Amino acid sequence: MDLDEIVAIDVHTHVSASVNAPAQPPSEHAEAMARYFRTEARATTVPELAAYYRERKIACVAFAVDARTATGRLPAVTSEEVAEQAAEHSDVLVPFASVDPRTGRVAVDRARRLIEELHVKGFKFHPSGQAFYPNDREYYPLYEVLEGFRVPALFHSGQTGAGAGVRGGGGTRLKYSNPLFLDDVAVDFPDLPIVLAHPSFPWQDEALAVAVHKPNVYIDLSGWSPKYFPANLVQYANSLIKNKVLFGSDFPMITPDRWLADFEKLDIKPEVRPLILKENAARLLGLGER
Repeated sequence: MDLDEIVAIDVHTHVSASVNAPAQPPSEHAEAMARYFRTEARATTVPELAAYYRERKIACVAFAVDARTATGRLPAVTSEEVAEQAAEHSDVLVPFASVDPRTGRVAVDRARRLIEELHVKGFKFHPSGQAFYPNDREYYPLYEVLEGFRVPALFHSGQTGAGAGVRGGGGTRLKYSNPLFLDDVAVDFPDLPIVLAHPSFPWQDEALAVAVHKPNVYIDLSGWSPKYFPANLVQYANSLIKNKVLFGSDFPMITPDRWLADFEKLDIKPEVRPLILKENAARLLGLGER
């Protein structure tokens, strides 16, 4: 990846279709998410994602979400496929993996294999979607593997479009995604880079407190248009955590085009903009290092 040719790094994009299987009609979950974001339920393969971002000279972190225990469904695309396909598009793609933490030792062994053999650069967790408290010590063996390799763990935080407006929220419980739970993880795994994904409504103050207090905790700005960012998030991004805030879109629910256009109008200091758009992520992900 040539960072001089890249204008930004999007740390939060979803792969939701496999190149090895015919496209499936959108699930109730996907349709609910699309309604929440007022967009279409679009399924994207790794090559399609790469082409989309390459055209814009933006690099991106790509992942699927494995929540098989909570949902009873296998992901449409495996982390193995994401990693293998991303290796063919390494000029713009950074592969993250997802393992279901509730599968226990299977998740631990699979995470190690994904790092050692397929060279994934981080892991995505969705506490509400995967139905687990991230500070439950049952999952600490998994974090030990990630910390040992110094690969980032990106956790969904705050409200989610998953299940929004569906009867009973589609079974999705918001309580698991309070970012304060990650404070315990940051204490117990001080060398594990942790990313709190999204403005963490209704727990924005908690997210900012953890990010300010714990050196290994970052915040990504995905899942919201910047025009809706709360004032305290903008204030902290401009000051106390300017080196730990990351551009993320949540593609395909929010496109980088829309996010960047709205970010241009946000009251962010000129010297902070390049940090958020590229430099902080490049440092976190070790891009450009030999």
